[in-house]
Amino acid sequence: MTKIVFVGAGAMAEAIINGLTKEQKISPASIYVMNKSDEKQLNYLKETYNVQLVCEQKKALTEANIIFLAMKPKDANDALTNLAPYINNEATIVSVIAGINIQTITNSLGNRPIARVMPNTSAAVGMSASAICWNELISDASKILIIDLLESIGSVKVVAEEDLHVVTALSGSGPAYFYYFAEQFESAAIKHGLEKTDARQLFIQTMEGAAQMLKKGDVEPEELRRRVTSPGGTTEAGLEQLMEHKVSEAIFACIQAAQNRSRELGKLYE
Repeated sequence: MTKIVFVGAGAMAEAIINGLTKEQKISPASIYVMNKSDEKQLNYLKETYNVQLVCEQKKALTEANIIFLAMKPKDANDALTNLAPYINNEATIVSVIAGINIQTITNSLGNRPIARVMPNTSAAVGMSASAICWNELISDASKILIIDLLESIGSVKVVAEEDLHVVTALSGSGPAYFYYFAEQFESAAIKHGLEKTDARQLFIQTMEGAAQMLKKGDVEPEELRRRVTSPGGTTEAGLEQLMEHKVSEAIFACIQAAQNRSRELGKLYE
């Protein structure tokens, strides 16, 4: 029986626990949670998802098959040092900590199977776009198991570790960009006379519809845009303003800045 321990009890840990239990990937009796100090949050997770709490003797850590590292980056060094004496040699480490690379985890926990995952906050509704990489010590069976577990919160793509920086910029931070677009489109629509609730519902449905068209995958985004854009029409007029205001350059700069920051944060924890 697979036993999973979550080290850290914040939003991402909860999202994964919610997915695992909702999709019945693993029994709540086999899921254990611990964190540095917040007993209120631990008790909330126990009461909400019927998971178990790691006892003071850390017995669950010594017996765990998979350990999810879900603490804040600033707490990681101390946490890894404290965990090292308890983790058994066969345990697989799955880190969802932004910026901390596999080698840094290895330095603290020794040579063992380690995976890094970059989910996003849409995991809370089972719609995360997650990317994963791993070291050479992870078996094929473990890869299949970890991907299966993570698919309970959305889709999973295997990438090289170096690519996690751009993944962080694209899908890790991506929900915030779309929320920003929603703010701006909603605000503009309200200024032009729409009620807030109508503007939001129309924007949400428009985004969902466009996403489904893209998801079909048989037509490139450029062609889909062309199909909507009649010469001399309203869409063309709007797109001309986006191009005049260099939105494409702003998006490139956005991804570049977020990727650069991911690399900077990674170096802080090496």
